[in-house]
Amino acid sequence: MKRKVREALLAYLFLVPSFLILGTFVFWPVAFSFVLSFFRWDFKNMRNPVFAGFENYREIFRFFPPMNHSFAEAFLWTCFLIFVSMCIVVAVYGIVRKNRTAWFLLIASILLYTLSEPLSRTFVLGLCLLFFIVAILRTKQYLSKHVAGLIAAVVGLTAFMLTFDERFYTVVDFLLEGRDKNLFVKAMFNTFYYVVLSVPITIGLALGIALMLNSNIKLRTFFRTAYFIPFVTSVVAISLVWRWIFDDAYGLLNYFLSFFNVQKIAWLKDERWTIPTIAIVSIWRTVGYDAVIFLAGLQSIDRSYYEAAEVDGANAGQKFLYITWPLLSPTTFFLLIVSLINAFKVFTEVYVLYSGLPGPYNNSGLTMVYYVFDRFYVQQRMGIACAAAYVLFAIILIFTLIQFKVGRNVVEYVS
Repeated sequence: MKRKVREALLAYLFLVPSFLILGTFVFWPVAFSFVLSFFRWDFKNMRNPVFAGFENYREIFRFFPPMNHSFAEAFLWTCFLIFVSMCIVVAVYGIVRKNRTAWFLLIASILLYTLSEPLSRTFVLGLCLLFFIVAILRTKQYLSKHVAGLIAAVVGLTAFMLTFDERFYTVVDFLLEGRDKNLFVKAMFNTFYYVVLSVPITIGLALGIALMLNSNIKLRTFFRTAYFIPFVTSVVAISLVWRWIFDDAYGLLNYFLSFFNVQKIAWLKDERWTIPTIAIVSIWRTVGYDAVIFLAGLQSIDRSYYEAAEVDGANAGQKFLYITWPLLSPTTFFLLIVSLINAFKVFTEVYVLYSGLPGPYNNSGLTMVYYVFDRFYVQQRMGIACAAAYVLFAIILIFTLIQFKVGRNVVEYVS
């Protein structure tokens, strides 16, 4: 017993320096900034911050002029569309599986969607939740086996409904309306736009590059190094080089596009191209890292699976769809989480590409981290900056928890 206690004590003594360093430079600042998010700490109250409660959080979400619709209403209608979409998808799937009660669910969902305009919002959401619970109970076995397909169908149907039906006011409409009335909402909109644009493209390109590097091509070592070098290069240096590439008068990109009779694009001067420009730089920088991780995942797959598939007469597409992609799901899951977190923290590319400004004009490149930087270092409103940082933390945490929840059903681990 004494020996175990002595060994444990010795282990903790070795960990003390690490705990001190992490506590001083990580845990203490994080906790202290959370406390400061509830204080008014600016030029007037530099030495003695004044407790303000949730005033800083209300301040960053204050709209001028006021919004025509509330966020609660937008969130309610978004939930309604998602739930009705899922009910319709589950009902259609149940009909395909010859489930008679699915016809009732389909008809009820379509009627609910059609008659939702004059109905009470609370009543609509309540009925929608009821139908959704019935759908889950009736088709639970189908959901557990086909989660990925159902999610894709729900997303597609919801996008269709949002595109062709203007009666509903969703969270997307709230962000579109609020970005011109509140800087933080605009920063949220720009950040979400950047995340949606950069993360899927980066992972898709990385997977294609990894498949190419895993095949029997010449100079594989050279290509692996070439793709990975941008990731270990300074972000500032990369952004400075891309500033010259994006130059609308002498830039290399416009020169290359001229061969295809494409008119010169003002990459760094037109607000429409601000987020795509930042995304291009980020994708070029991080695709090599993701490709190397994918390559490690590909090389960890046992060749016996492919040999057995070849014996059964499977072609290249079938081997990828039924062997490579399922066994790469843990790697994809890891990269998706890391890429999403890093994408929400984009800042350096914006700062360097636009010489310290949030885009060419109209704050078109303002991201959530840039908003925190501006409030803290430029305006010296540290309380609001801390509040904005914790809103960003909450958003990243929610998306990460959703990914972990979905990953339990989708990711396949092979022991």
